[in-house]
Amino acid sequence: MLDKLDAEFAFGRQALDVRAYRQELLSSNIANADTPGYKARDVDFASSLAGALKKGGSATGAAASNNATLAMTQPAGVTSGMSMVSTAPGHMPGKSTLTPTGGPSDDYGNLQYRVPTQPALDGNTVDIDTERVQFADNTLHFESGMTVLSSQIKTMLSAIQSGS
Repeated sequence: MLDKLDAEFAFGRQALDVRAYRQELLSSNIANADTPGYKARDVDFASSLAGALKKGGSATGAAASNNATLAMTQPAGVTSGMSMVSTAPGHMPGKSTLTPTGGPSDDYGNLQYRVPTQPALDGNTVDIDTERVQFADNTLHFESGMTVLSSQIKTMLSAIQSGS
């Protein structure tokens, strides 16, 4: 049962994780717009999400510091083989296991360097206008993904509450 709930939210969770990671990269690009020799970085969202959904096991994500864990890629905190106790005649006894559907993100695909439209003499490839547009676009997609995930949770809660 819990593994089905985890699978239900896996896509939305992974999509939000990739969006959050991309937001970190874009904000890092903006912060380093005046740093000589800095190369603007980004990820391809579609291939990164597909790769994150295909991988199995526990998830650890590499952020800009390469050692931060993206919390949402972790499966829900249920131990394998958890025993359920039936306290009333109508309860069903059983065992529940949670199979994580997410996977290790590593760096959500290979980081790609942006090809500058107007390279700077100091070697910096950040185009602040491009980064701002990408940042705003990513924010919009993150917020819409969060709205969809919240709607799924509200629908499940409504179904659970109407059944009692």
